[in-house]
Amino acid sequence: MGDYRMDGPDTPCVRSPEEMAGRFQAELMTALPKWKERLWTDPTQLVELEQEVHAAFARGADLLIVGLLAVVTKAPEFVKACEHTRCNAAVPLGRGRVRQIRVRLLGGLMMWITSLYCAPRKGWFGRTNEKTPGMYVELAQFGFGKGCTPGLQSRVARQAALCPSLQFAQQELGRSGVKLDVKGVRRITNQCGEGLLRLRMQELQLWRAGKLLAGTELAGKRVSVQIDGGRTRIRGELREAAPVSEVTNADGLPCENVPGRSRKRPRRTFTADWREPKLLTIFVHDEQGRMVKKSKATVDGTFLGPDAVAELAAMHLHRLGAAQALSITFVADGGVWIWERIASIMRSAKLTGVPIYQVLDNCHATHHVSLALAALGYGDKERLVLYREHRTLLRNGQWRQVVDELTDLAQGAPDDSQVWTEIAYLRKHGEAGRLKYPTFRGLGLPLGSGAIESNIRRVVNLRLKGNAIYWCENNAEAMLQIRAQVLTNRWDERMRELRQLRSRDGRTSWRWTPQDMSSKAERATGSTA
Repeated sequence: MGDYRMDGPDTPCVRSPEEMAGRFQAELMTALPKWKERLWTDPTQLVELEQEVHAAFARGADLLIVGLLAVVTKAPEFVKACEHTRCNAAVPLGRGRVRQIRVRLLGGLMMWITSLYCAPRKGWFGRTNEKTPGMYVELAQFGFGKGCTPGLQSRVARQAALCPSLQFAQQELGRSGVKLDVKGVRRITNQCGEGLLRLRMQELQLWRAGKLLAGTELAGKRVSVQIDGGRTRIRGELREAAPVSEVTNADGLPCENVPGRSRKRPRRTFTADWREPKLLTIFVHDEQGRMVKKSKATVDGTFLGPDAVAELAAMHLHRLGAAQALSITFVADGGVWIWERIASIMRSAKLTGVPIYQVLDNCHATHHVSLALAALGYGDKERLVLYREHRTLLRNGQWRQVVDELTDLAQGAPDDSQVWTEIAYLRKHGEAGRLKYPTFRGLGLPLGSGAIESNIRRVVNLRLKGNAIYWCENNAEAMLQIRAQVLTNRWDERMRELRQLRSRDGRTSWRWTPQDMSSKAERATGSTA
């Protein structure tokens, strides 16, 4: 066990990092005269030469890593740690057997490792207790992914999240010396995303059991929580395409020059429906309601529905220590599915003793004033004057006057007119205390949901939404998680936590059944939109 080979599965084992350093030095001394000659002959080749030198040193770094791994895995302390992992894994493991696997390193180099593979312990009648992959206990100590080192997995997943497509990510990785095909990029990216989702599910399970420790990141700070939904096309299962009959003329012969006749028609197709990923953000704001500079927001999202994102919000608030915050402000638009779950979030996160404020986004509120005036049939010029007057009243906290004046203007309107819906909207949020903008402004609370709107654009729209972009739901959930961690600058800490999880738990399932976080009023109406 613990044998590492380069250049092939049957080559001699690597013995030490010094051996690899000597090998790299020999390669370097061989290439150095050629590099000098090329640069002397043609100075314009500096760009190509610079890339080649960097690729050579990346190979040298991989050689040193292999040598270090070969030495560390032979140490008695490491062998003892592997046996402890095998005996104390989250899923009971068998004694295992030795396997040889191929692993790619950060610089693109391949190595062959002989490691102990332990399958899940079998139960009665030879059946496993749970469908779960086995574990390479030695590689689990380092947090290896399937066929790749943790460093390579991190680079590939980040590149796939930041580029507009997997093809562009594959091209950029190739320019840095990592030669992968698109399928390899997809496999490593999805594997990383599923790992992060598994980490999140484990935190959720610990929180449900009351075992998740509360942090101190939000202690003594002003906290804002914002929730909203985006749009993504989710593809269904492949099915046989409906046959298209050939266009014929009066004599029954195929017509020539028919638009689309020469186009190759697919034999299989799928339906793509719009789905709404629910997104949340938690951040610290200053006394002007703005996000504190150089602070890190927490962004999370899911396709599993409103209850799931509400439960995630409660879990993150507990995990970050929101119970010790100075204040917590929930800001959102008028989505019923959001406001009907605020009470459950507060109760589940145990936010007793913390001042809680609910703020309806000011822009959404004034927009409904405009919709009410438009429903009354006012022309643009007259409607603009009335809109500005009522917008000022609303921002000054005089929502009752706005409702009364709109009600007077709507006298005689049909009962099914849209104006009554807009008036009821403003009255409902006003009576709930979400339109007290002068009070909120005086307390230094945010009045708008621009933070979550920005995150919807950055996390969802710029990667998961676009023309001719369709996602399988599992892949979309994984990419959503990766983007959320990358764009909030929490990538390194989450990957470190993922490596710790993999050292004791090899399971990859991440789905869970959300708790019912809706209120009785919403359940009675059946509204979740």
